[in-house]
Amino acid sequence: MTVKAILEQKGHDVLTIGPNAKLSEAIRTLAENRVGALVVTNGDGKVVGMLSERDIVRVLAKDGASALDHPVRDGMTAKVKICNEHHTVHEVMEIMTVGRFRHIPVEKDGQLYGIVSIGDVVKRRIEDVEREAEDIRTYIATA
Repeated sequence: MTVKAILEQKGHDVLTIGPNAKLSEAIRTLAENRVGALVVTNGDGKVVGMLSERDIVRVLAKDGASALDHPVRDGMTAKVKICNEHHTVHEVMEIMTVGRFRHIPVEKDGQLYGIVSIGDVVKRRIEDVEREAEDIRTYIATA
């Protein structure tokens, strides 16, 4: 299964925020939407960073409550791993595992096209394993 198949099922909606927005706004957006990360984009829809709950905790631990007034760019991860719709579930799992992160933006033609979470990847992988097991049971039953 590919990232394209995941996005066809879940959709292409992505919560984004600008690098100059305040961290307090980012926290509110995360909480209201019950998500763990926001893609940071510039005015052209280009990915310039990711802001996760972990990133926010690090800034709060360092600067305390005053961090809430800091711009997103001060807390975001600027070196973002990106995938495209042709990456496989296995490739994305490996990228996430090696990088130790749970969300990966998807780009198409240099623009944000979607986002895949570790939950999306695990769900699809479980579906694949269950389908393989059923195929094996069917094969054995008909052999």
